[in-house]
Amino acid sequence: MQQGSLFDDQQQQNSPLANRVRPETLADFIGQQQILGDGQILQEIIANDQLSSMIFWGPPGVGKTTLAQIIAHQTKSHFITFSAVTSGIKEIRKIMEEAEGNRKIGQRTIVFIDEIHRFNKAQQDAFLPFVERGSIILIGATTENPSFEINAALLSRCKVFVLKKLTVNDIEHLLDNALKNPAGFPDLTVNIDADALKMMAEFANGDARIALNTLEMAVLNGHRENKSVTITVADLNSLLNTKSLRYDKHGEEHYNIISALHKSMRNSDADAAIYWLSRMLEGGEDPLYIARRLVRFASEDIGLADTNALNLAVNVFQACQFLGMPECDVHLTEAVIYLALAPKSNAVYAARNRAKADVKQTGNVPVPMQIRNAPTKLMKDLGYGEGYQYAHDSADKLTTMTTMPDELAGHEYYDPTEQGNEKRFKQRLAYLKEWRATHQDN
Repeated sequence: MQQGSLFDDQQQQNSPLANRVRPETLADFIGQQQILGDGQILQEIIANDQLSSMIFWGPPGVGKTTLAQIIAHQTKSHFITFSAVTSGIKEIRKIMEEAEGNRKIGQRTIVFIDEIHRFNKAQQDAFLPFVERGSIILIGATTENPSFEINAALLSRCKVFVLKKLTVNDIEHLLDNALKNPAGFPDLTVNIDADALKMMAEFANGDARIALNTLEMAVLNGHRENKSVTITVADLNSLLNTKSLRYDKHGEEHYNIISALHKSMRNSDADAAIYWLSRMLEGGEDPLYIARRLVRFASEDIGLADTNALNLAVNVFQACQFLGMPECDVHLTEAVIYLALAPKSNAVYAARNRAKADVKQTGNVPVPMQIRNAPTKLMKDLGYGEGYQYAHDSADKLTTMTTMPDELAGHEYYDPTEQGNEKRFKQRLAYLKEWRATHQDN
């Protein structure tokens, strides 16, 4: 037993710094005051021991796992961790049955599922009956939007708490605590000035794990003299070269950033558009996905206000196909700048939506007889094509023939703006209306 204790102590000393200094009480937990501050909902739930199943949603390194462990410890609950990678349904059900047995003798079980979004539907469903019966308190942690990644039935039985990325001040406080913690760097004095500490906190980009790993790396590579280590800003410069970018190509952040790119271009903010494009490219996004969205934008938000916008977008899409990354990044940047600065009109997009609404409402109205094709004698005898007027036979290349179904007479879809080239289309449309009105009775 004594040997086991020594082995456990050695394991703890050899574990990463983030594990060695993990907080064990809410008093030591840093950040998330919006849910853990005095009088806030989660703080009240824990203090009053009124636990129910919950989901912690937030970016990496903000304390989701630590918070779950603290809750289990503070409420004297049995704590079980599941992995989406290694846990099968059979294993889940076996442990859930044990939890049900424990509940009957008064022992509460908290089941923590890290990265719950990686569990498939069948695995998530396996927890549902035990959550409903109260056999377990489920705490799930996810970096992805629970609305997209968690089964509706399971989600409806959980309270969702949104955790925010840590501030620079939070991380400075966390690093300072780690340096003071006896389990952090035992038998070693670490000398680090405030500027270097702040530099590490800024580099972490809101992620406590990155901050602690950076501190540990800095200590290992710092200037050591006897039992003292000194870390300077110069030392950190060689370690900190690139911030860790949060970007999930298949998750919510993917949709958030492409939305930001689209709306920045729509708002004619070229600099913001370049920034969001760069975030996607640095995060490893497929350049063809971005290029396809630019092609869509060219018609949806510019349309006929700048008829070159679609040409440019398609050309850039082809350039991305030819070159790929990293060479095509400049082509995408060129397109984003052009589309952001181009005159804007959603008249084409609006015209499509108006017509689509009419199609849904009126159904399959018949094509007017005068513009039907008549390839057979029977069709001609039935009046197909009768009254057709060939526009090229007239001097103005125009006719008064009706081409809209009678049921939709007078419906107008395209309402051009006066932006860019579209002003010419507006003038042309006004001329056509006037010509038809003048010649209608002739």
